[in-house]
Amino acid sequence: MRRGQRVEITIPPRPPVALTPQDIPLDVVHEDEALLVINKPAGLTVHPGAGRSSGTLVNAIAARVPQLLTLGGGLRPGIVHRLDKDTSGLLVVAKTEGALRSLQEQVSARTVRRTYLALVHGIVRQGEGTIEAPIGRHPKHRTRMAVVVRGRAAMTRYRVLERLPDATLVEANLVTGRTHQIRVHFAHLGHPVVGDPVYGGRRGDPGIGRQALHAFRLQFRHPDSGREMAFEAAPPPDFADAVARARAGSAGASRRTTRDRRR
Repeated sequence: MRRGQRVEITIPPRPPVALTPQDIPLDVVHEDEALLVINKPAGLTVHPGAGRSSGTLVNAIAARVPQLLTLGGGLRPGIVHRLDKDTSGLLVVAKTEGALRSLQEQVSARTVRRTYLALVHGIVRQGEGTIEAPIGRHPKHRTRMAVVVRGRAAMTRYRVLERLPDATLVEANLVTGRTHQIRVHFAHLGHPVVGDPVYGGRRGDPGIGRQALHAFRLQFRHPDSGREMAFEAAPPPDFADAVARARAGSAGASRRTTRDRRR
């Protein structure tokens, strides 16, 4: 290039991607004229994106609620909040424009309560606390998130439910909703989520095969009636089994300690 030269680049518009309804089974916890509450299984992506145009939760909802195809536009119609592909649990989907606006406003105002169960590595000593650390793109690994100085404000409140020999079962409440927030925050504390392949959860993985994270409680105001609504979903078998294996390790450790004392 020489000084003074002019370069013109034309970027063609991205071709539209059609959202195809697909008959995928859904665990519907609640449905009315305004919204759906779904218990999403681990392994199901919420909406189409780069490299994936089908087989998602949105494809399944579009088959169940055809009018969703005209709601919000794009490939995320009705989506109020998301769960990672390998995180299980509850999420709410709007079926009307009014419900979508109302629920999005509640998320922005931080009045939607999203509570998770997480099995994390190590012993969390503090019984309850708040993790307040900004989250942004990892400076070197751009597909990952990290606690960074210039990240977006992020806050997670937690409470210890059970301490096991090498892990801790915690209840985590999202105050903000940043990408991978719980996973990043607990990794930042030195207690990554068990089974998390991205943020250090491989060590001593009790065989769950995914991050041990489940959205078990969801609370919000109904967009039409204003009534407070609360839903709970028990952890799926793989999560419950991981906790049981960790708990069995606790029993084994107690038996070994008893034998040592007798000696």
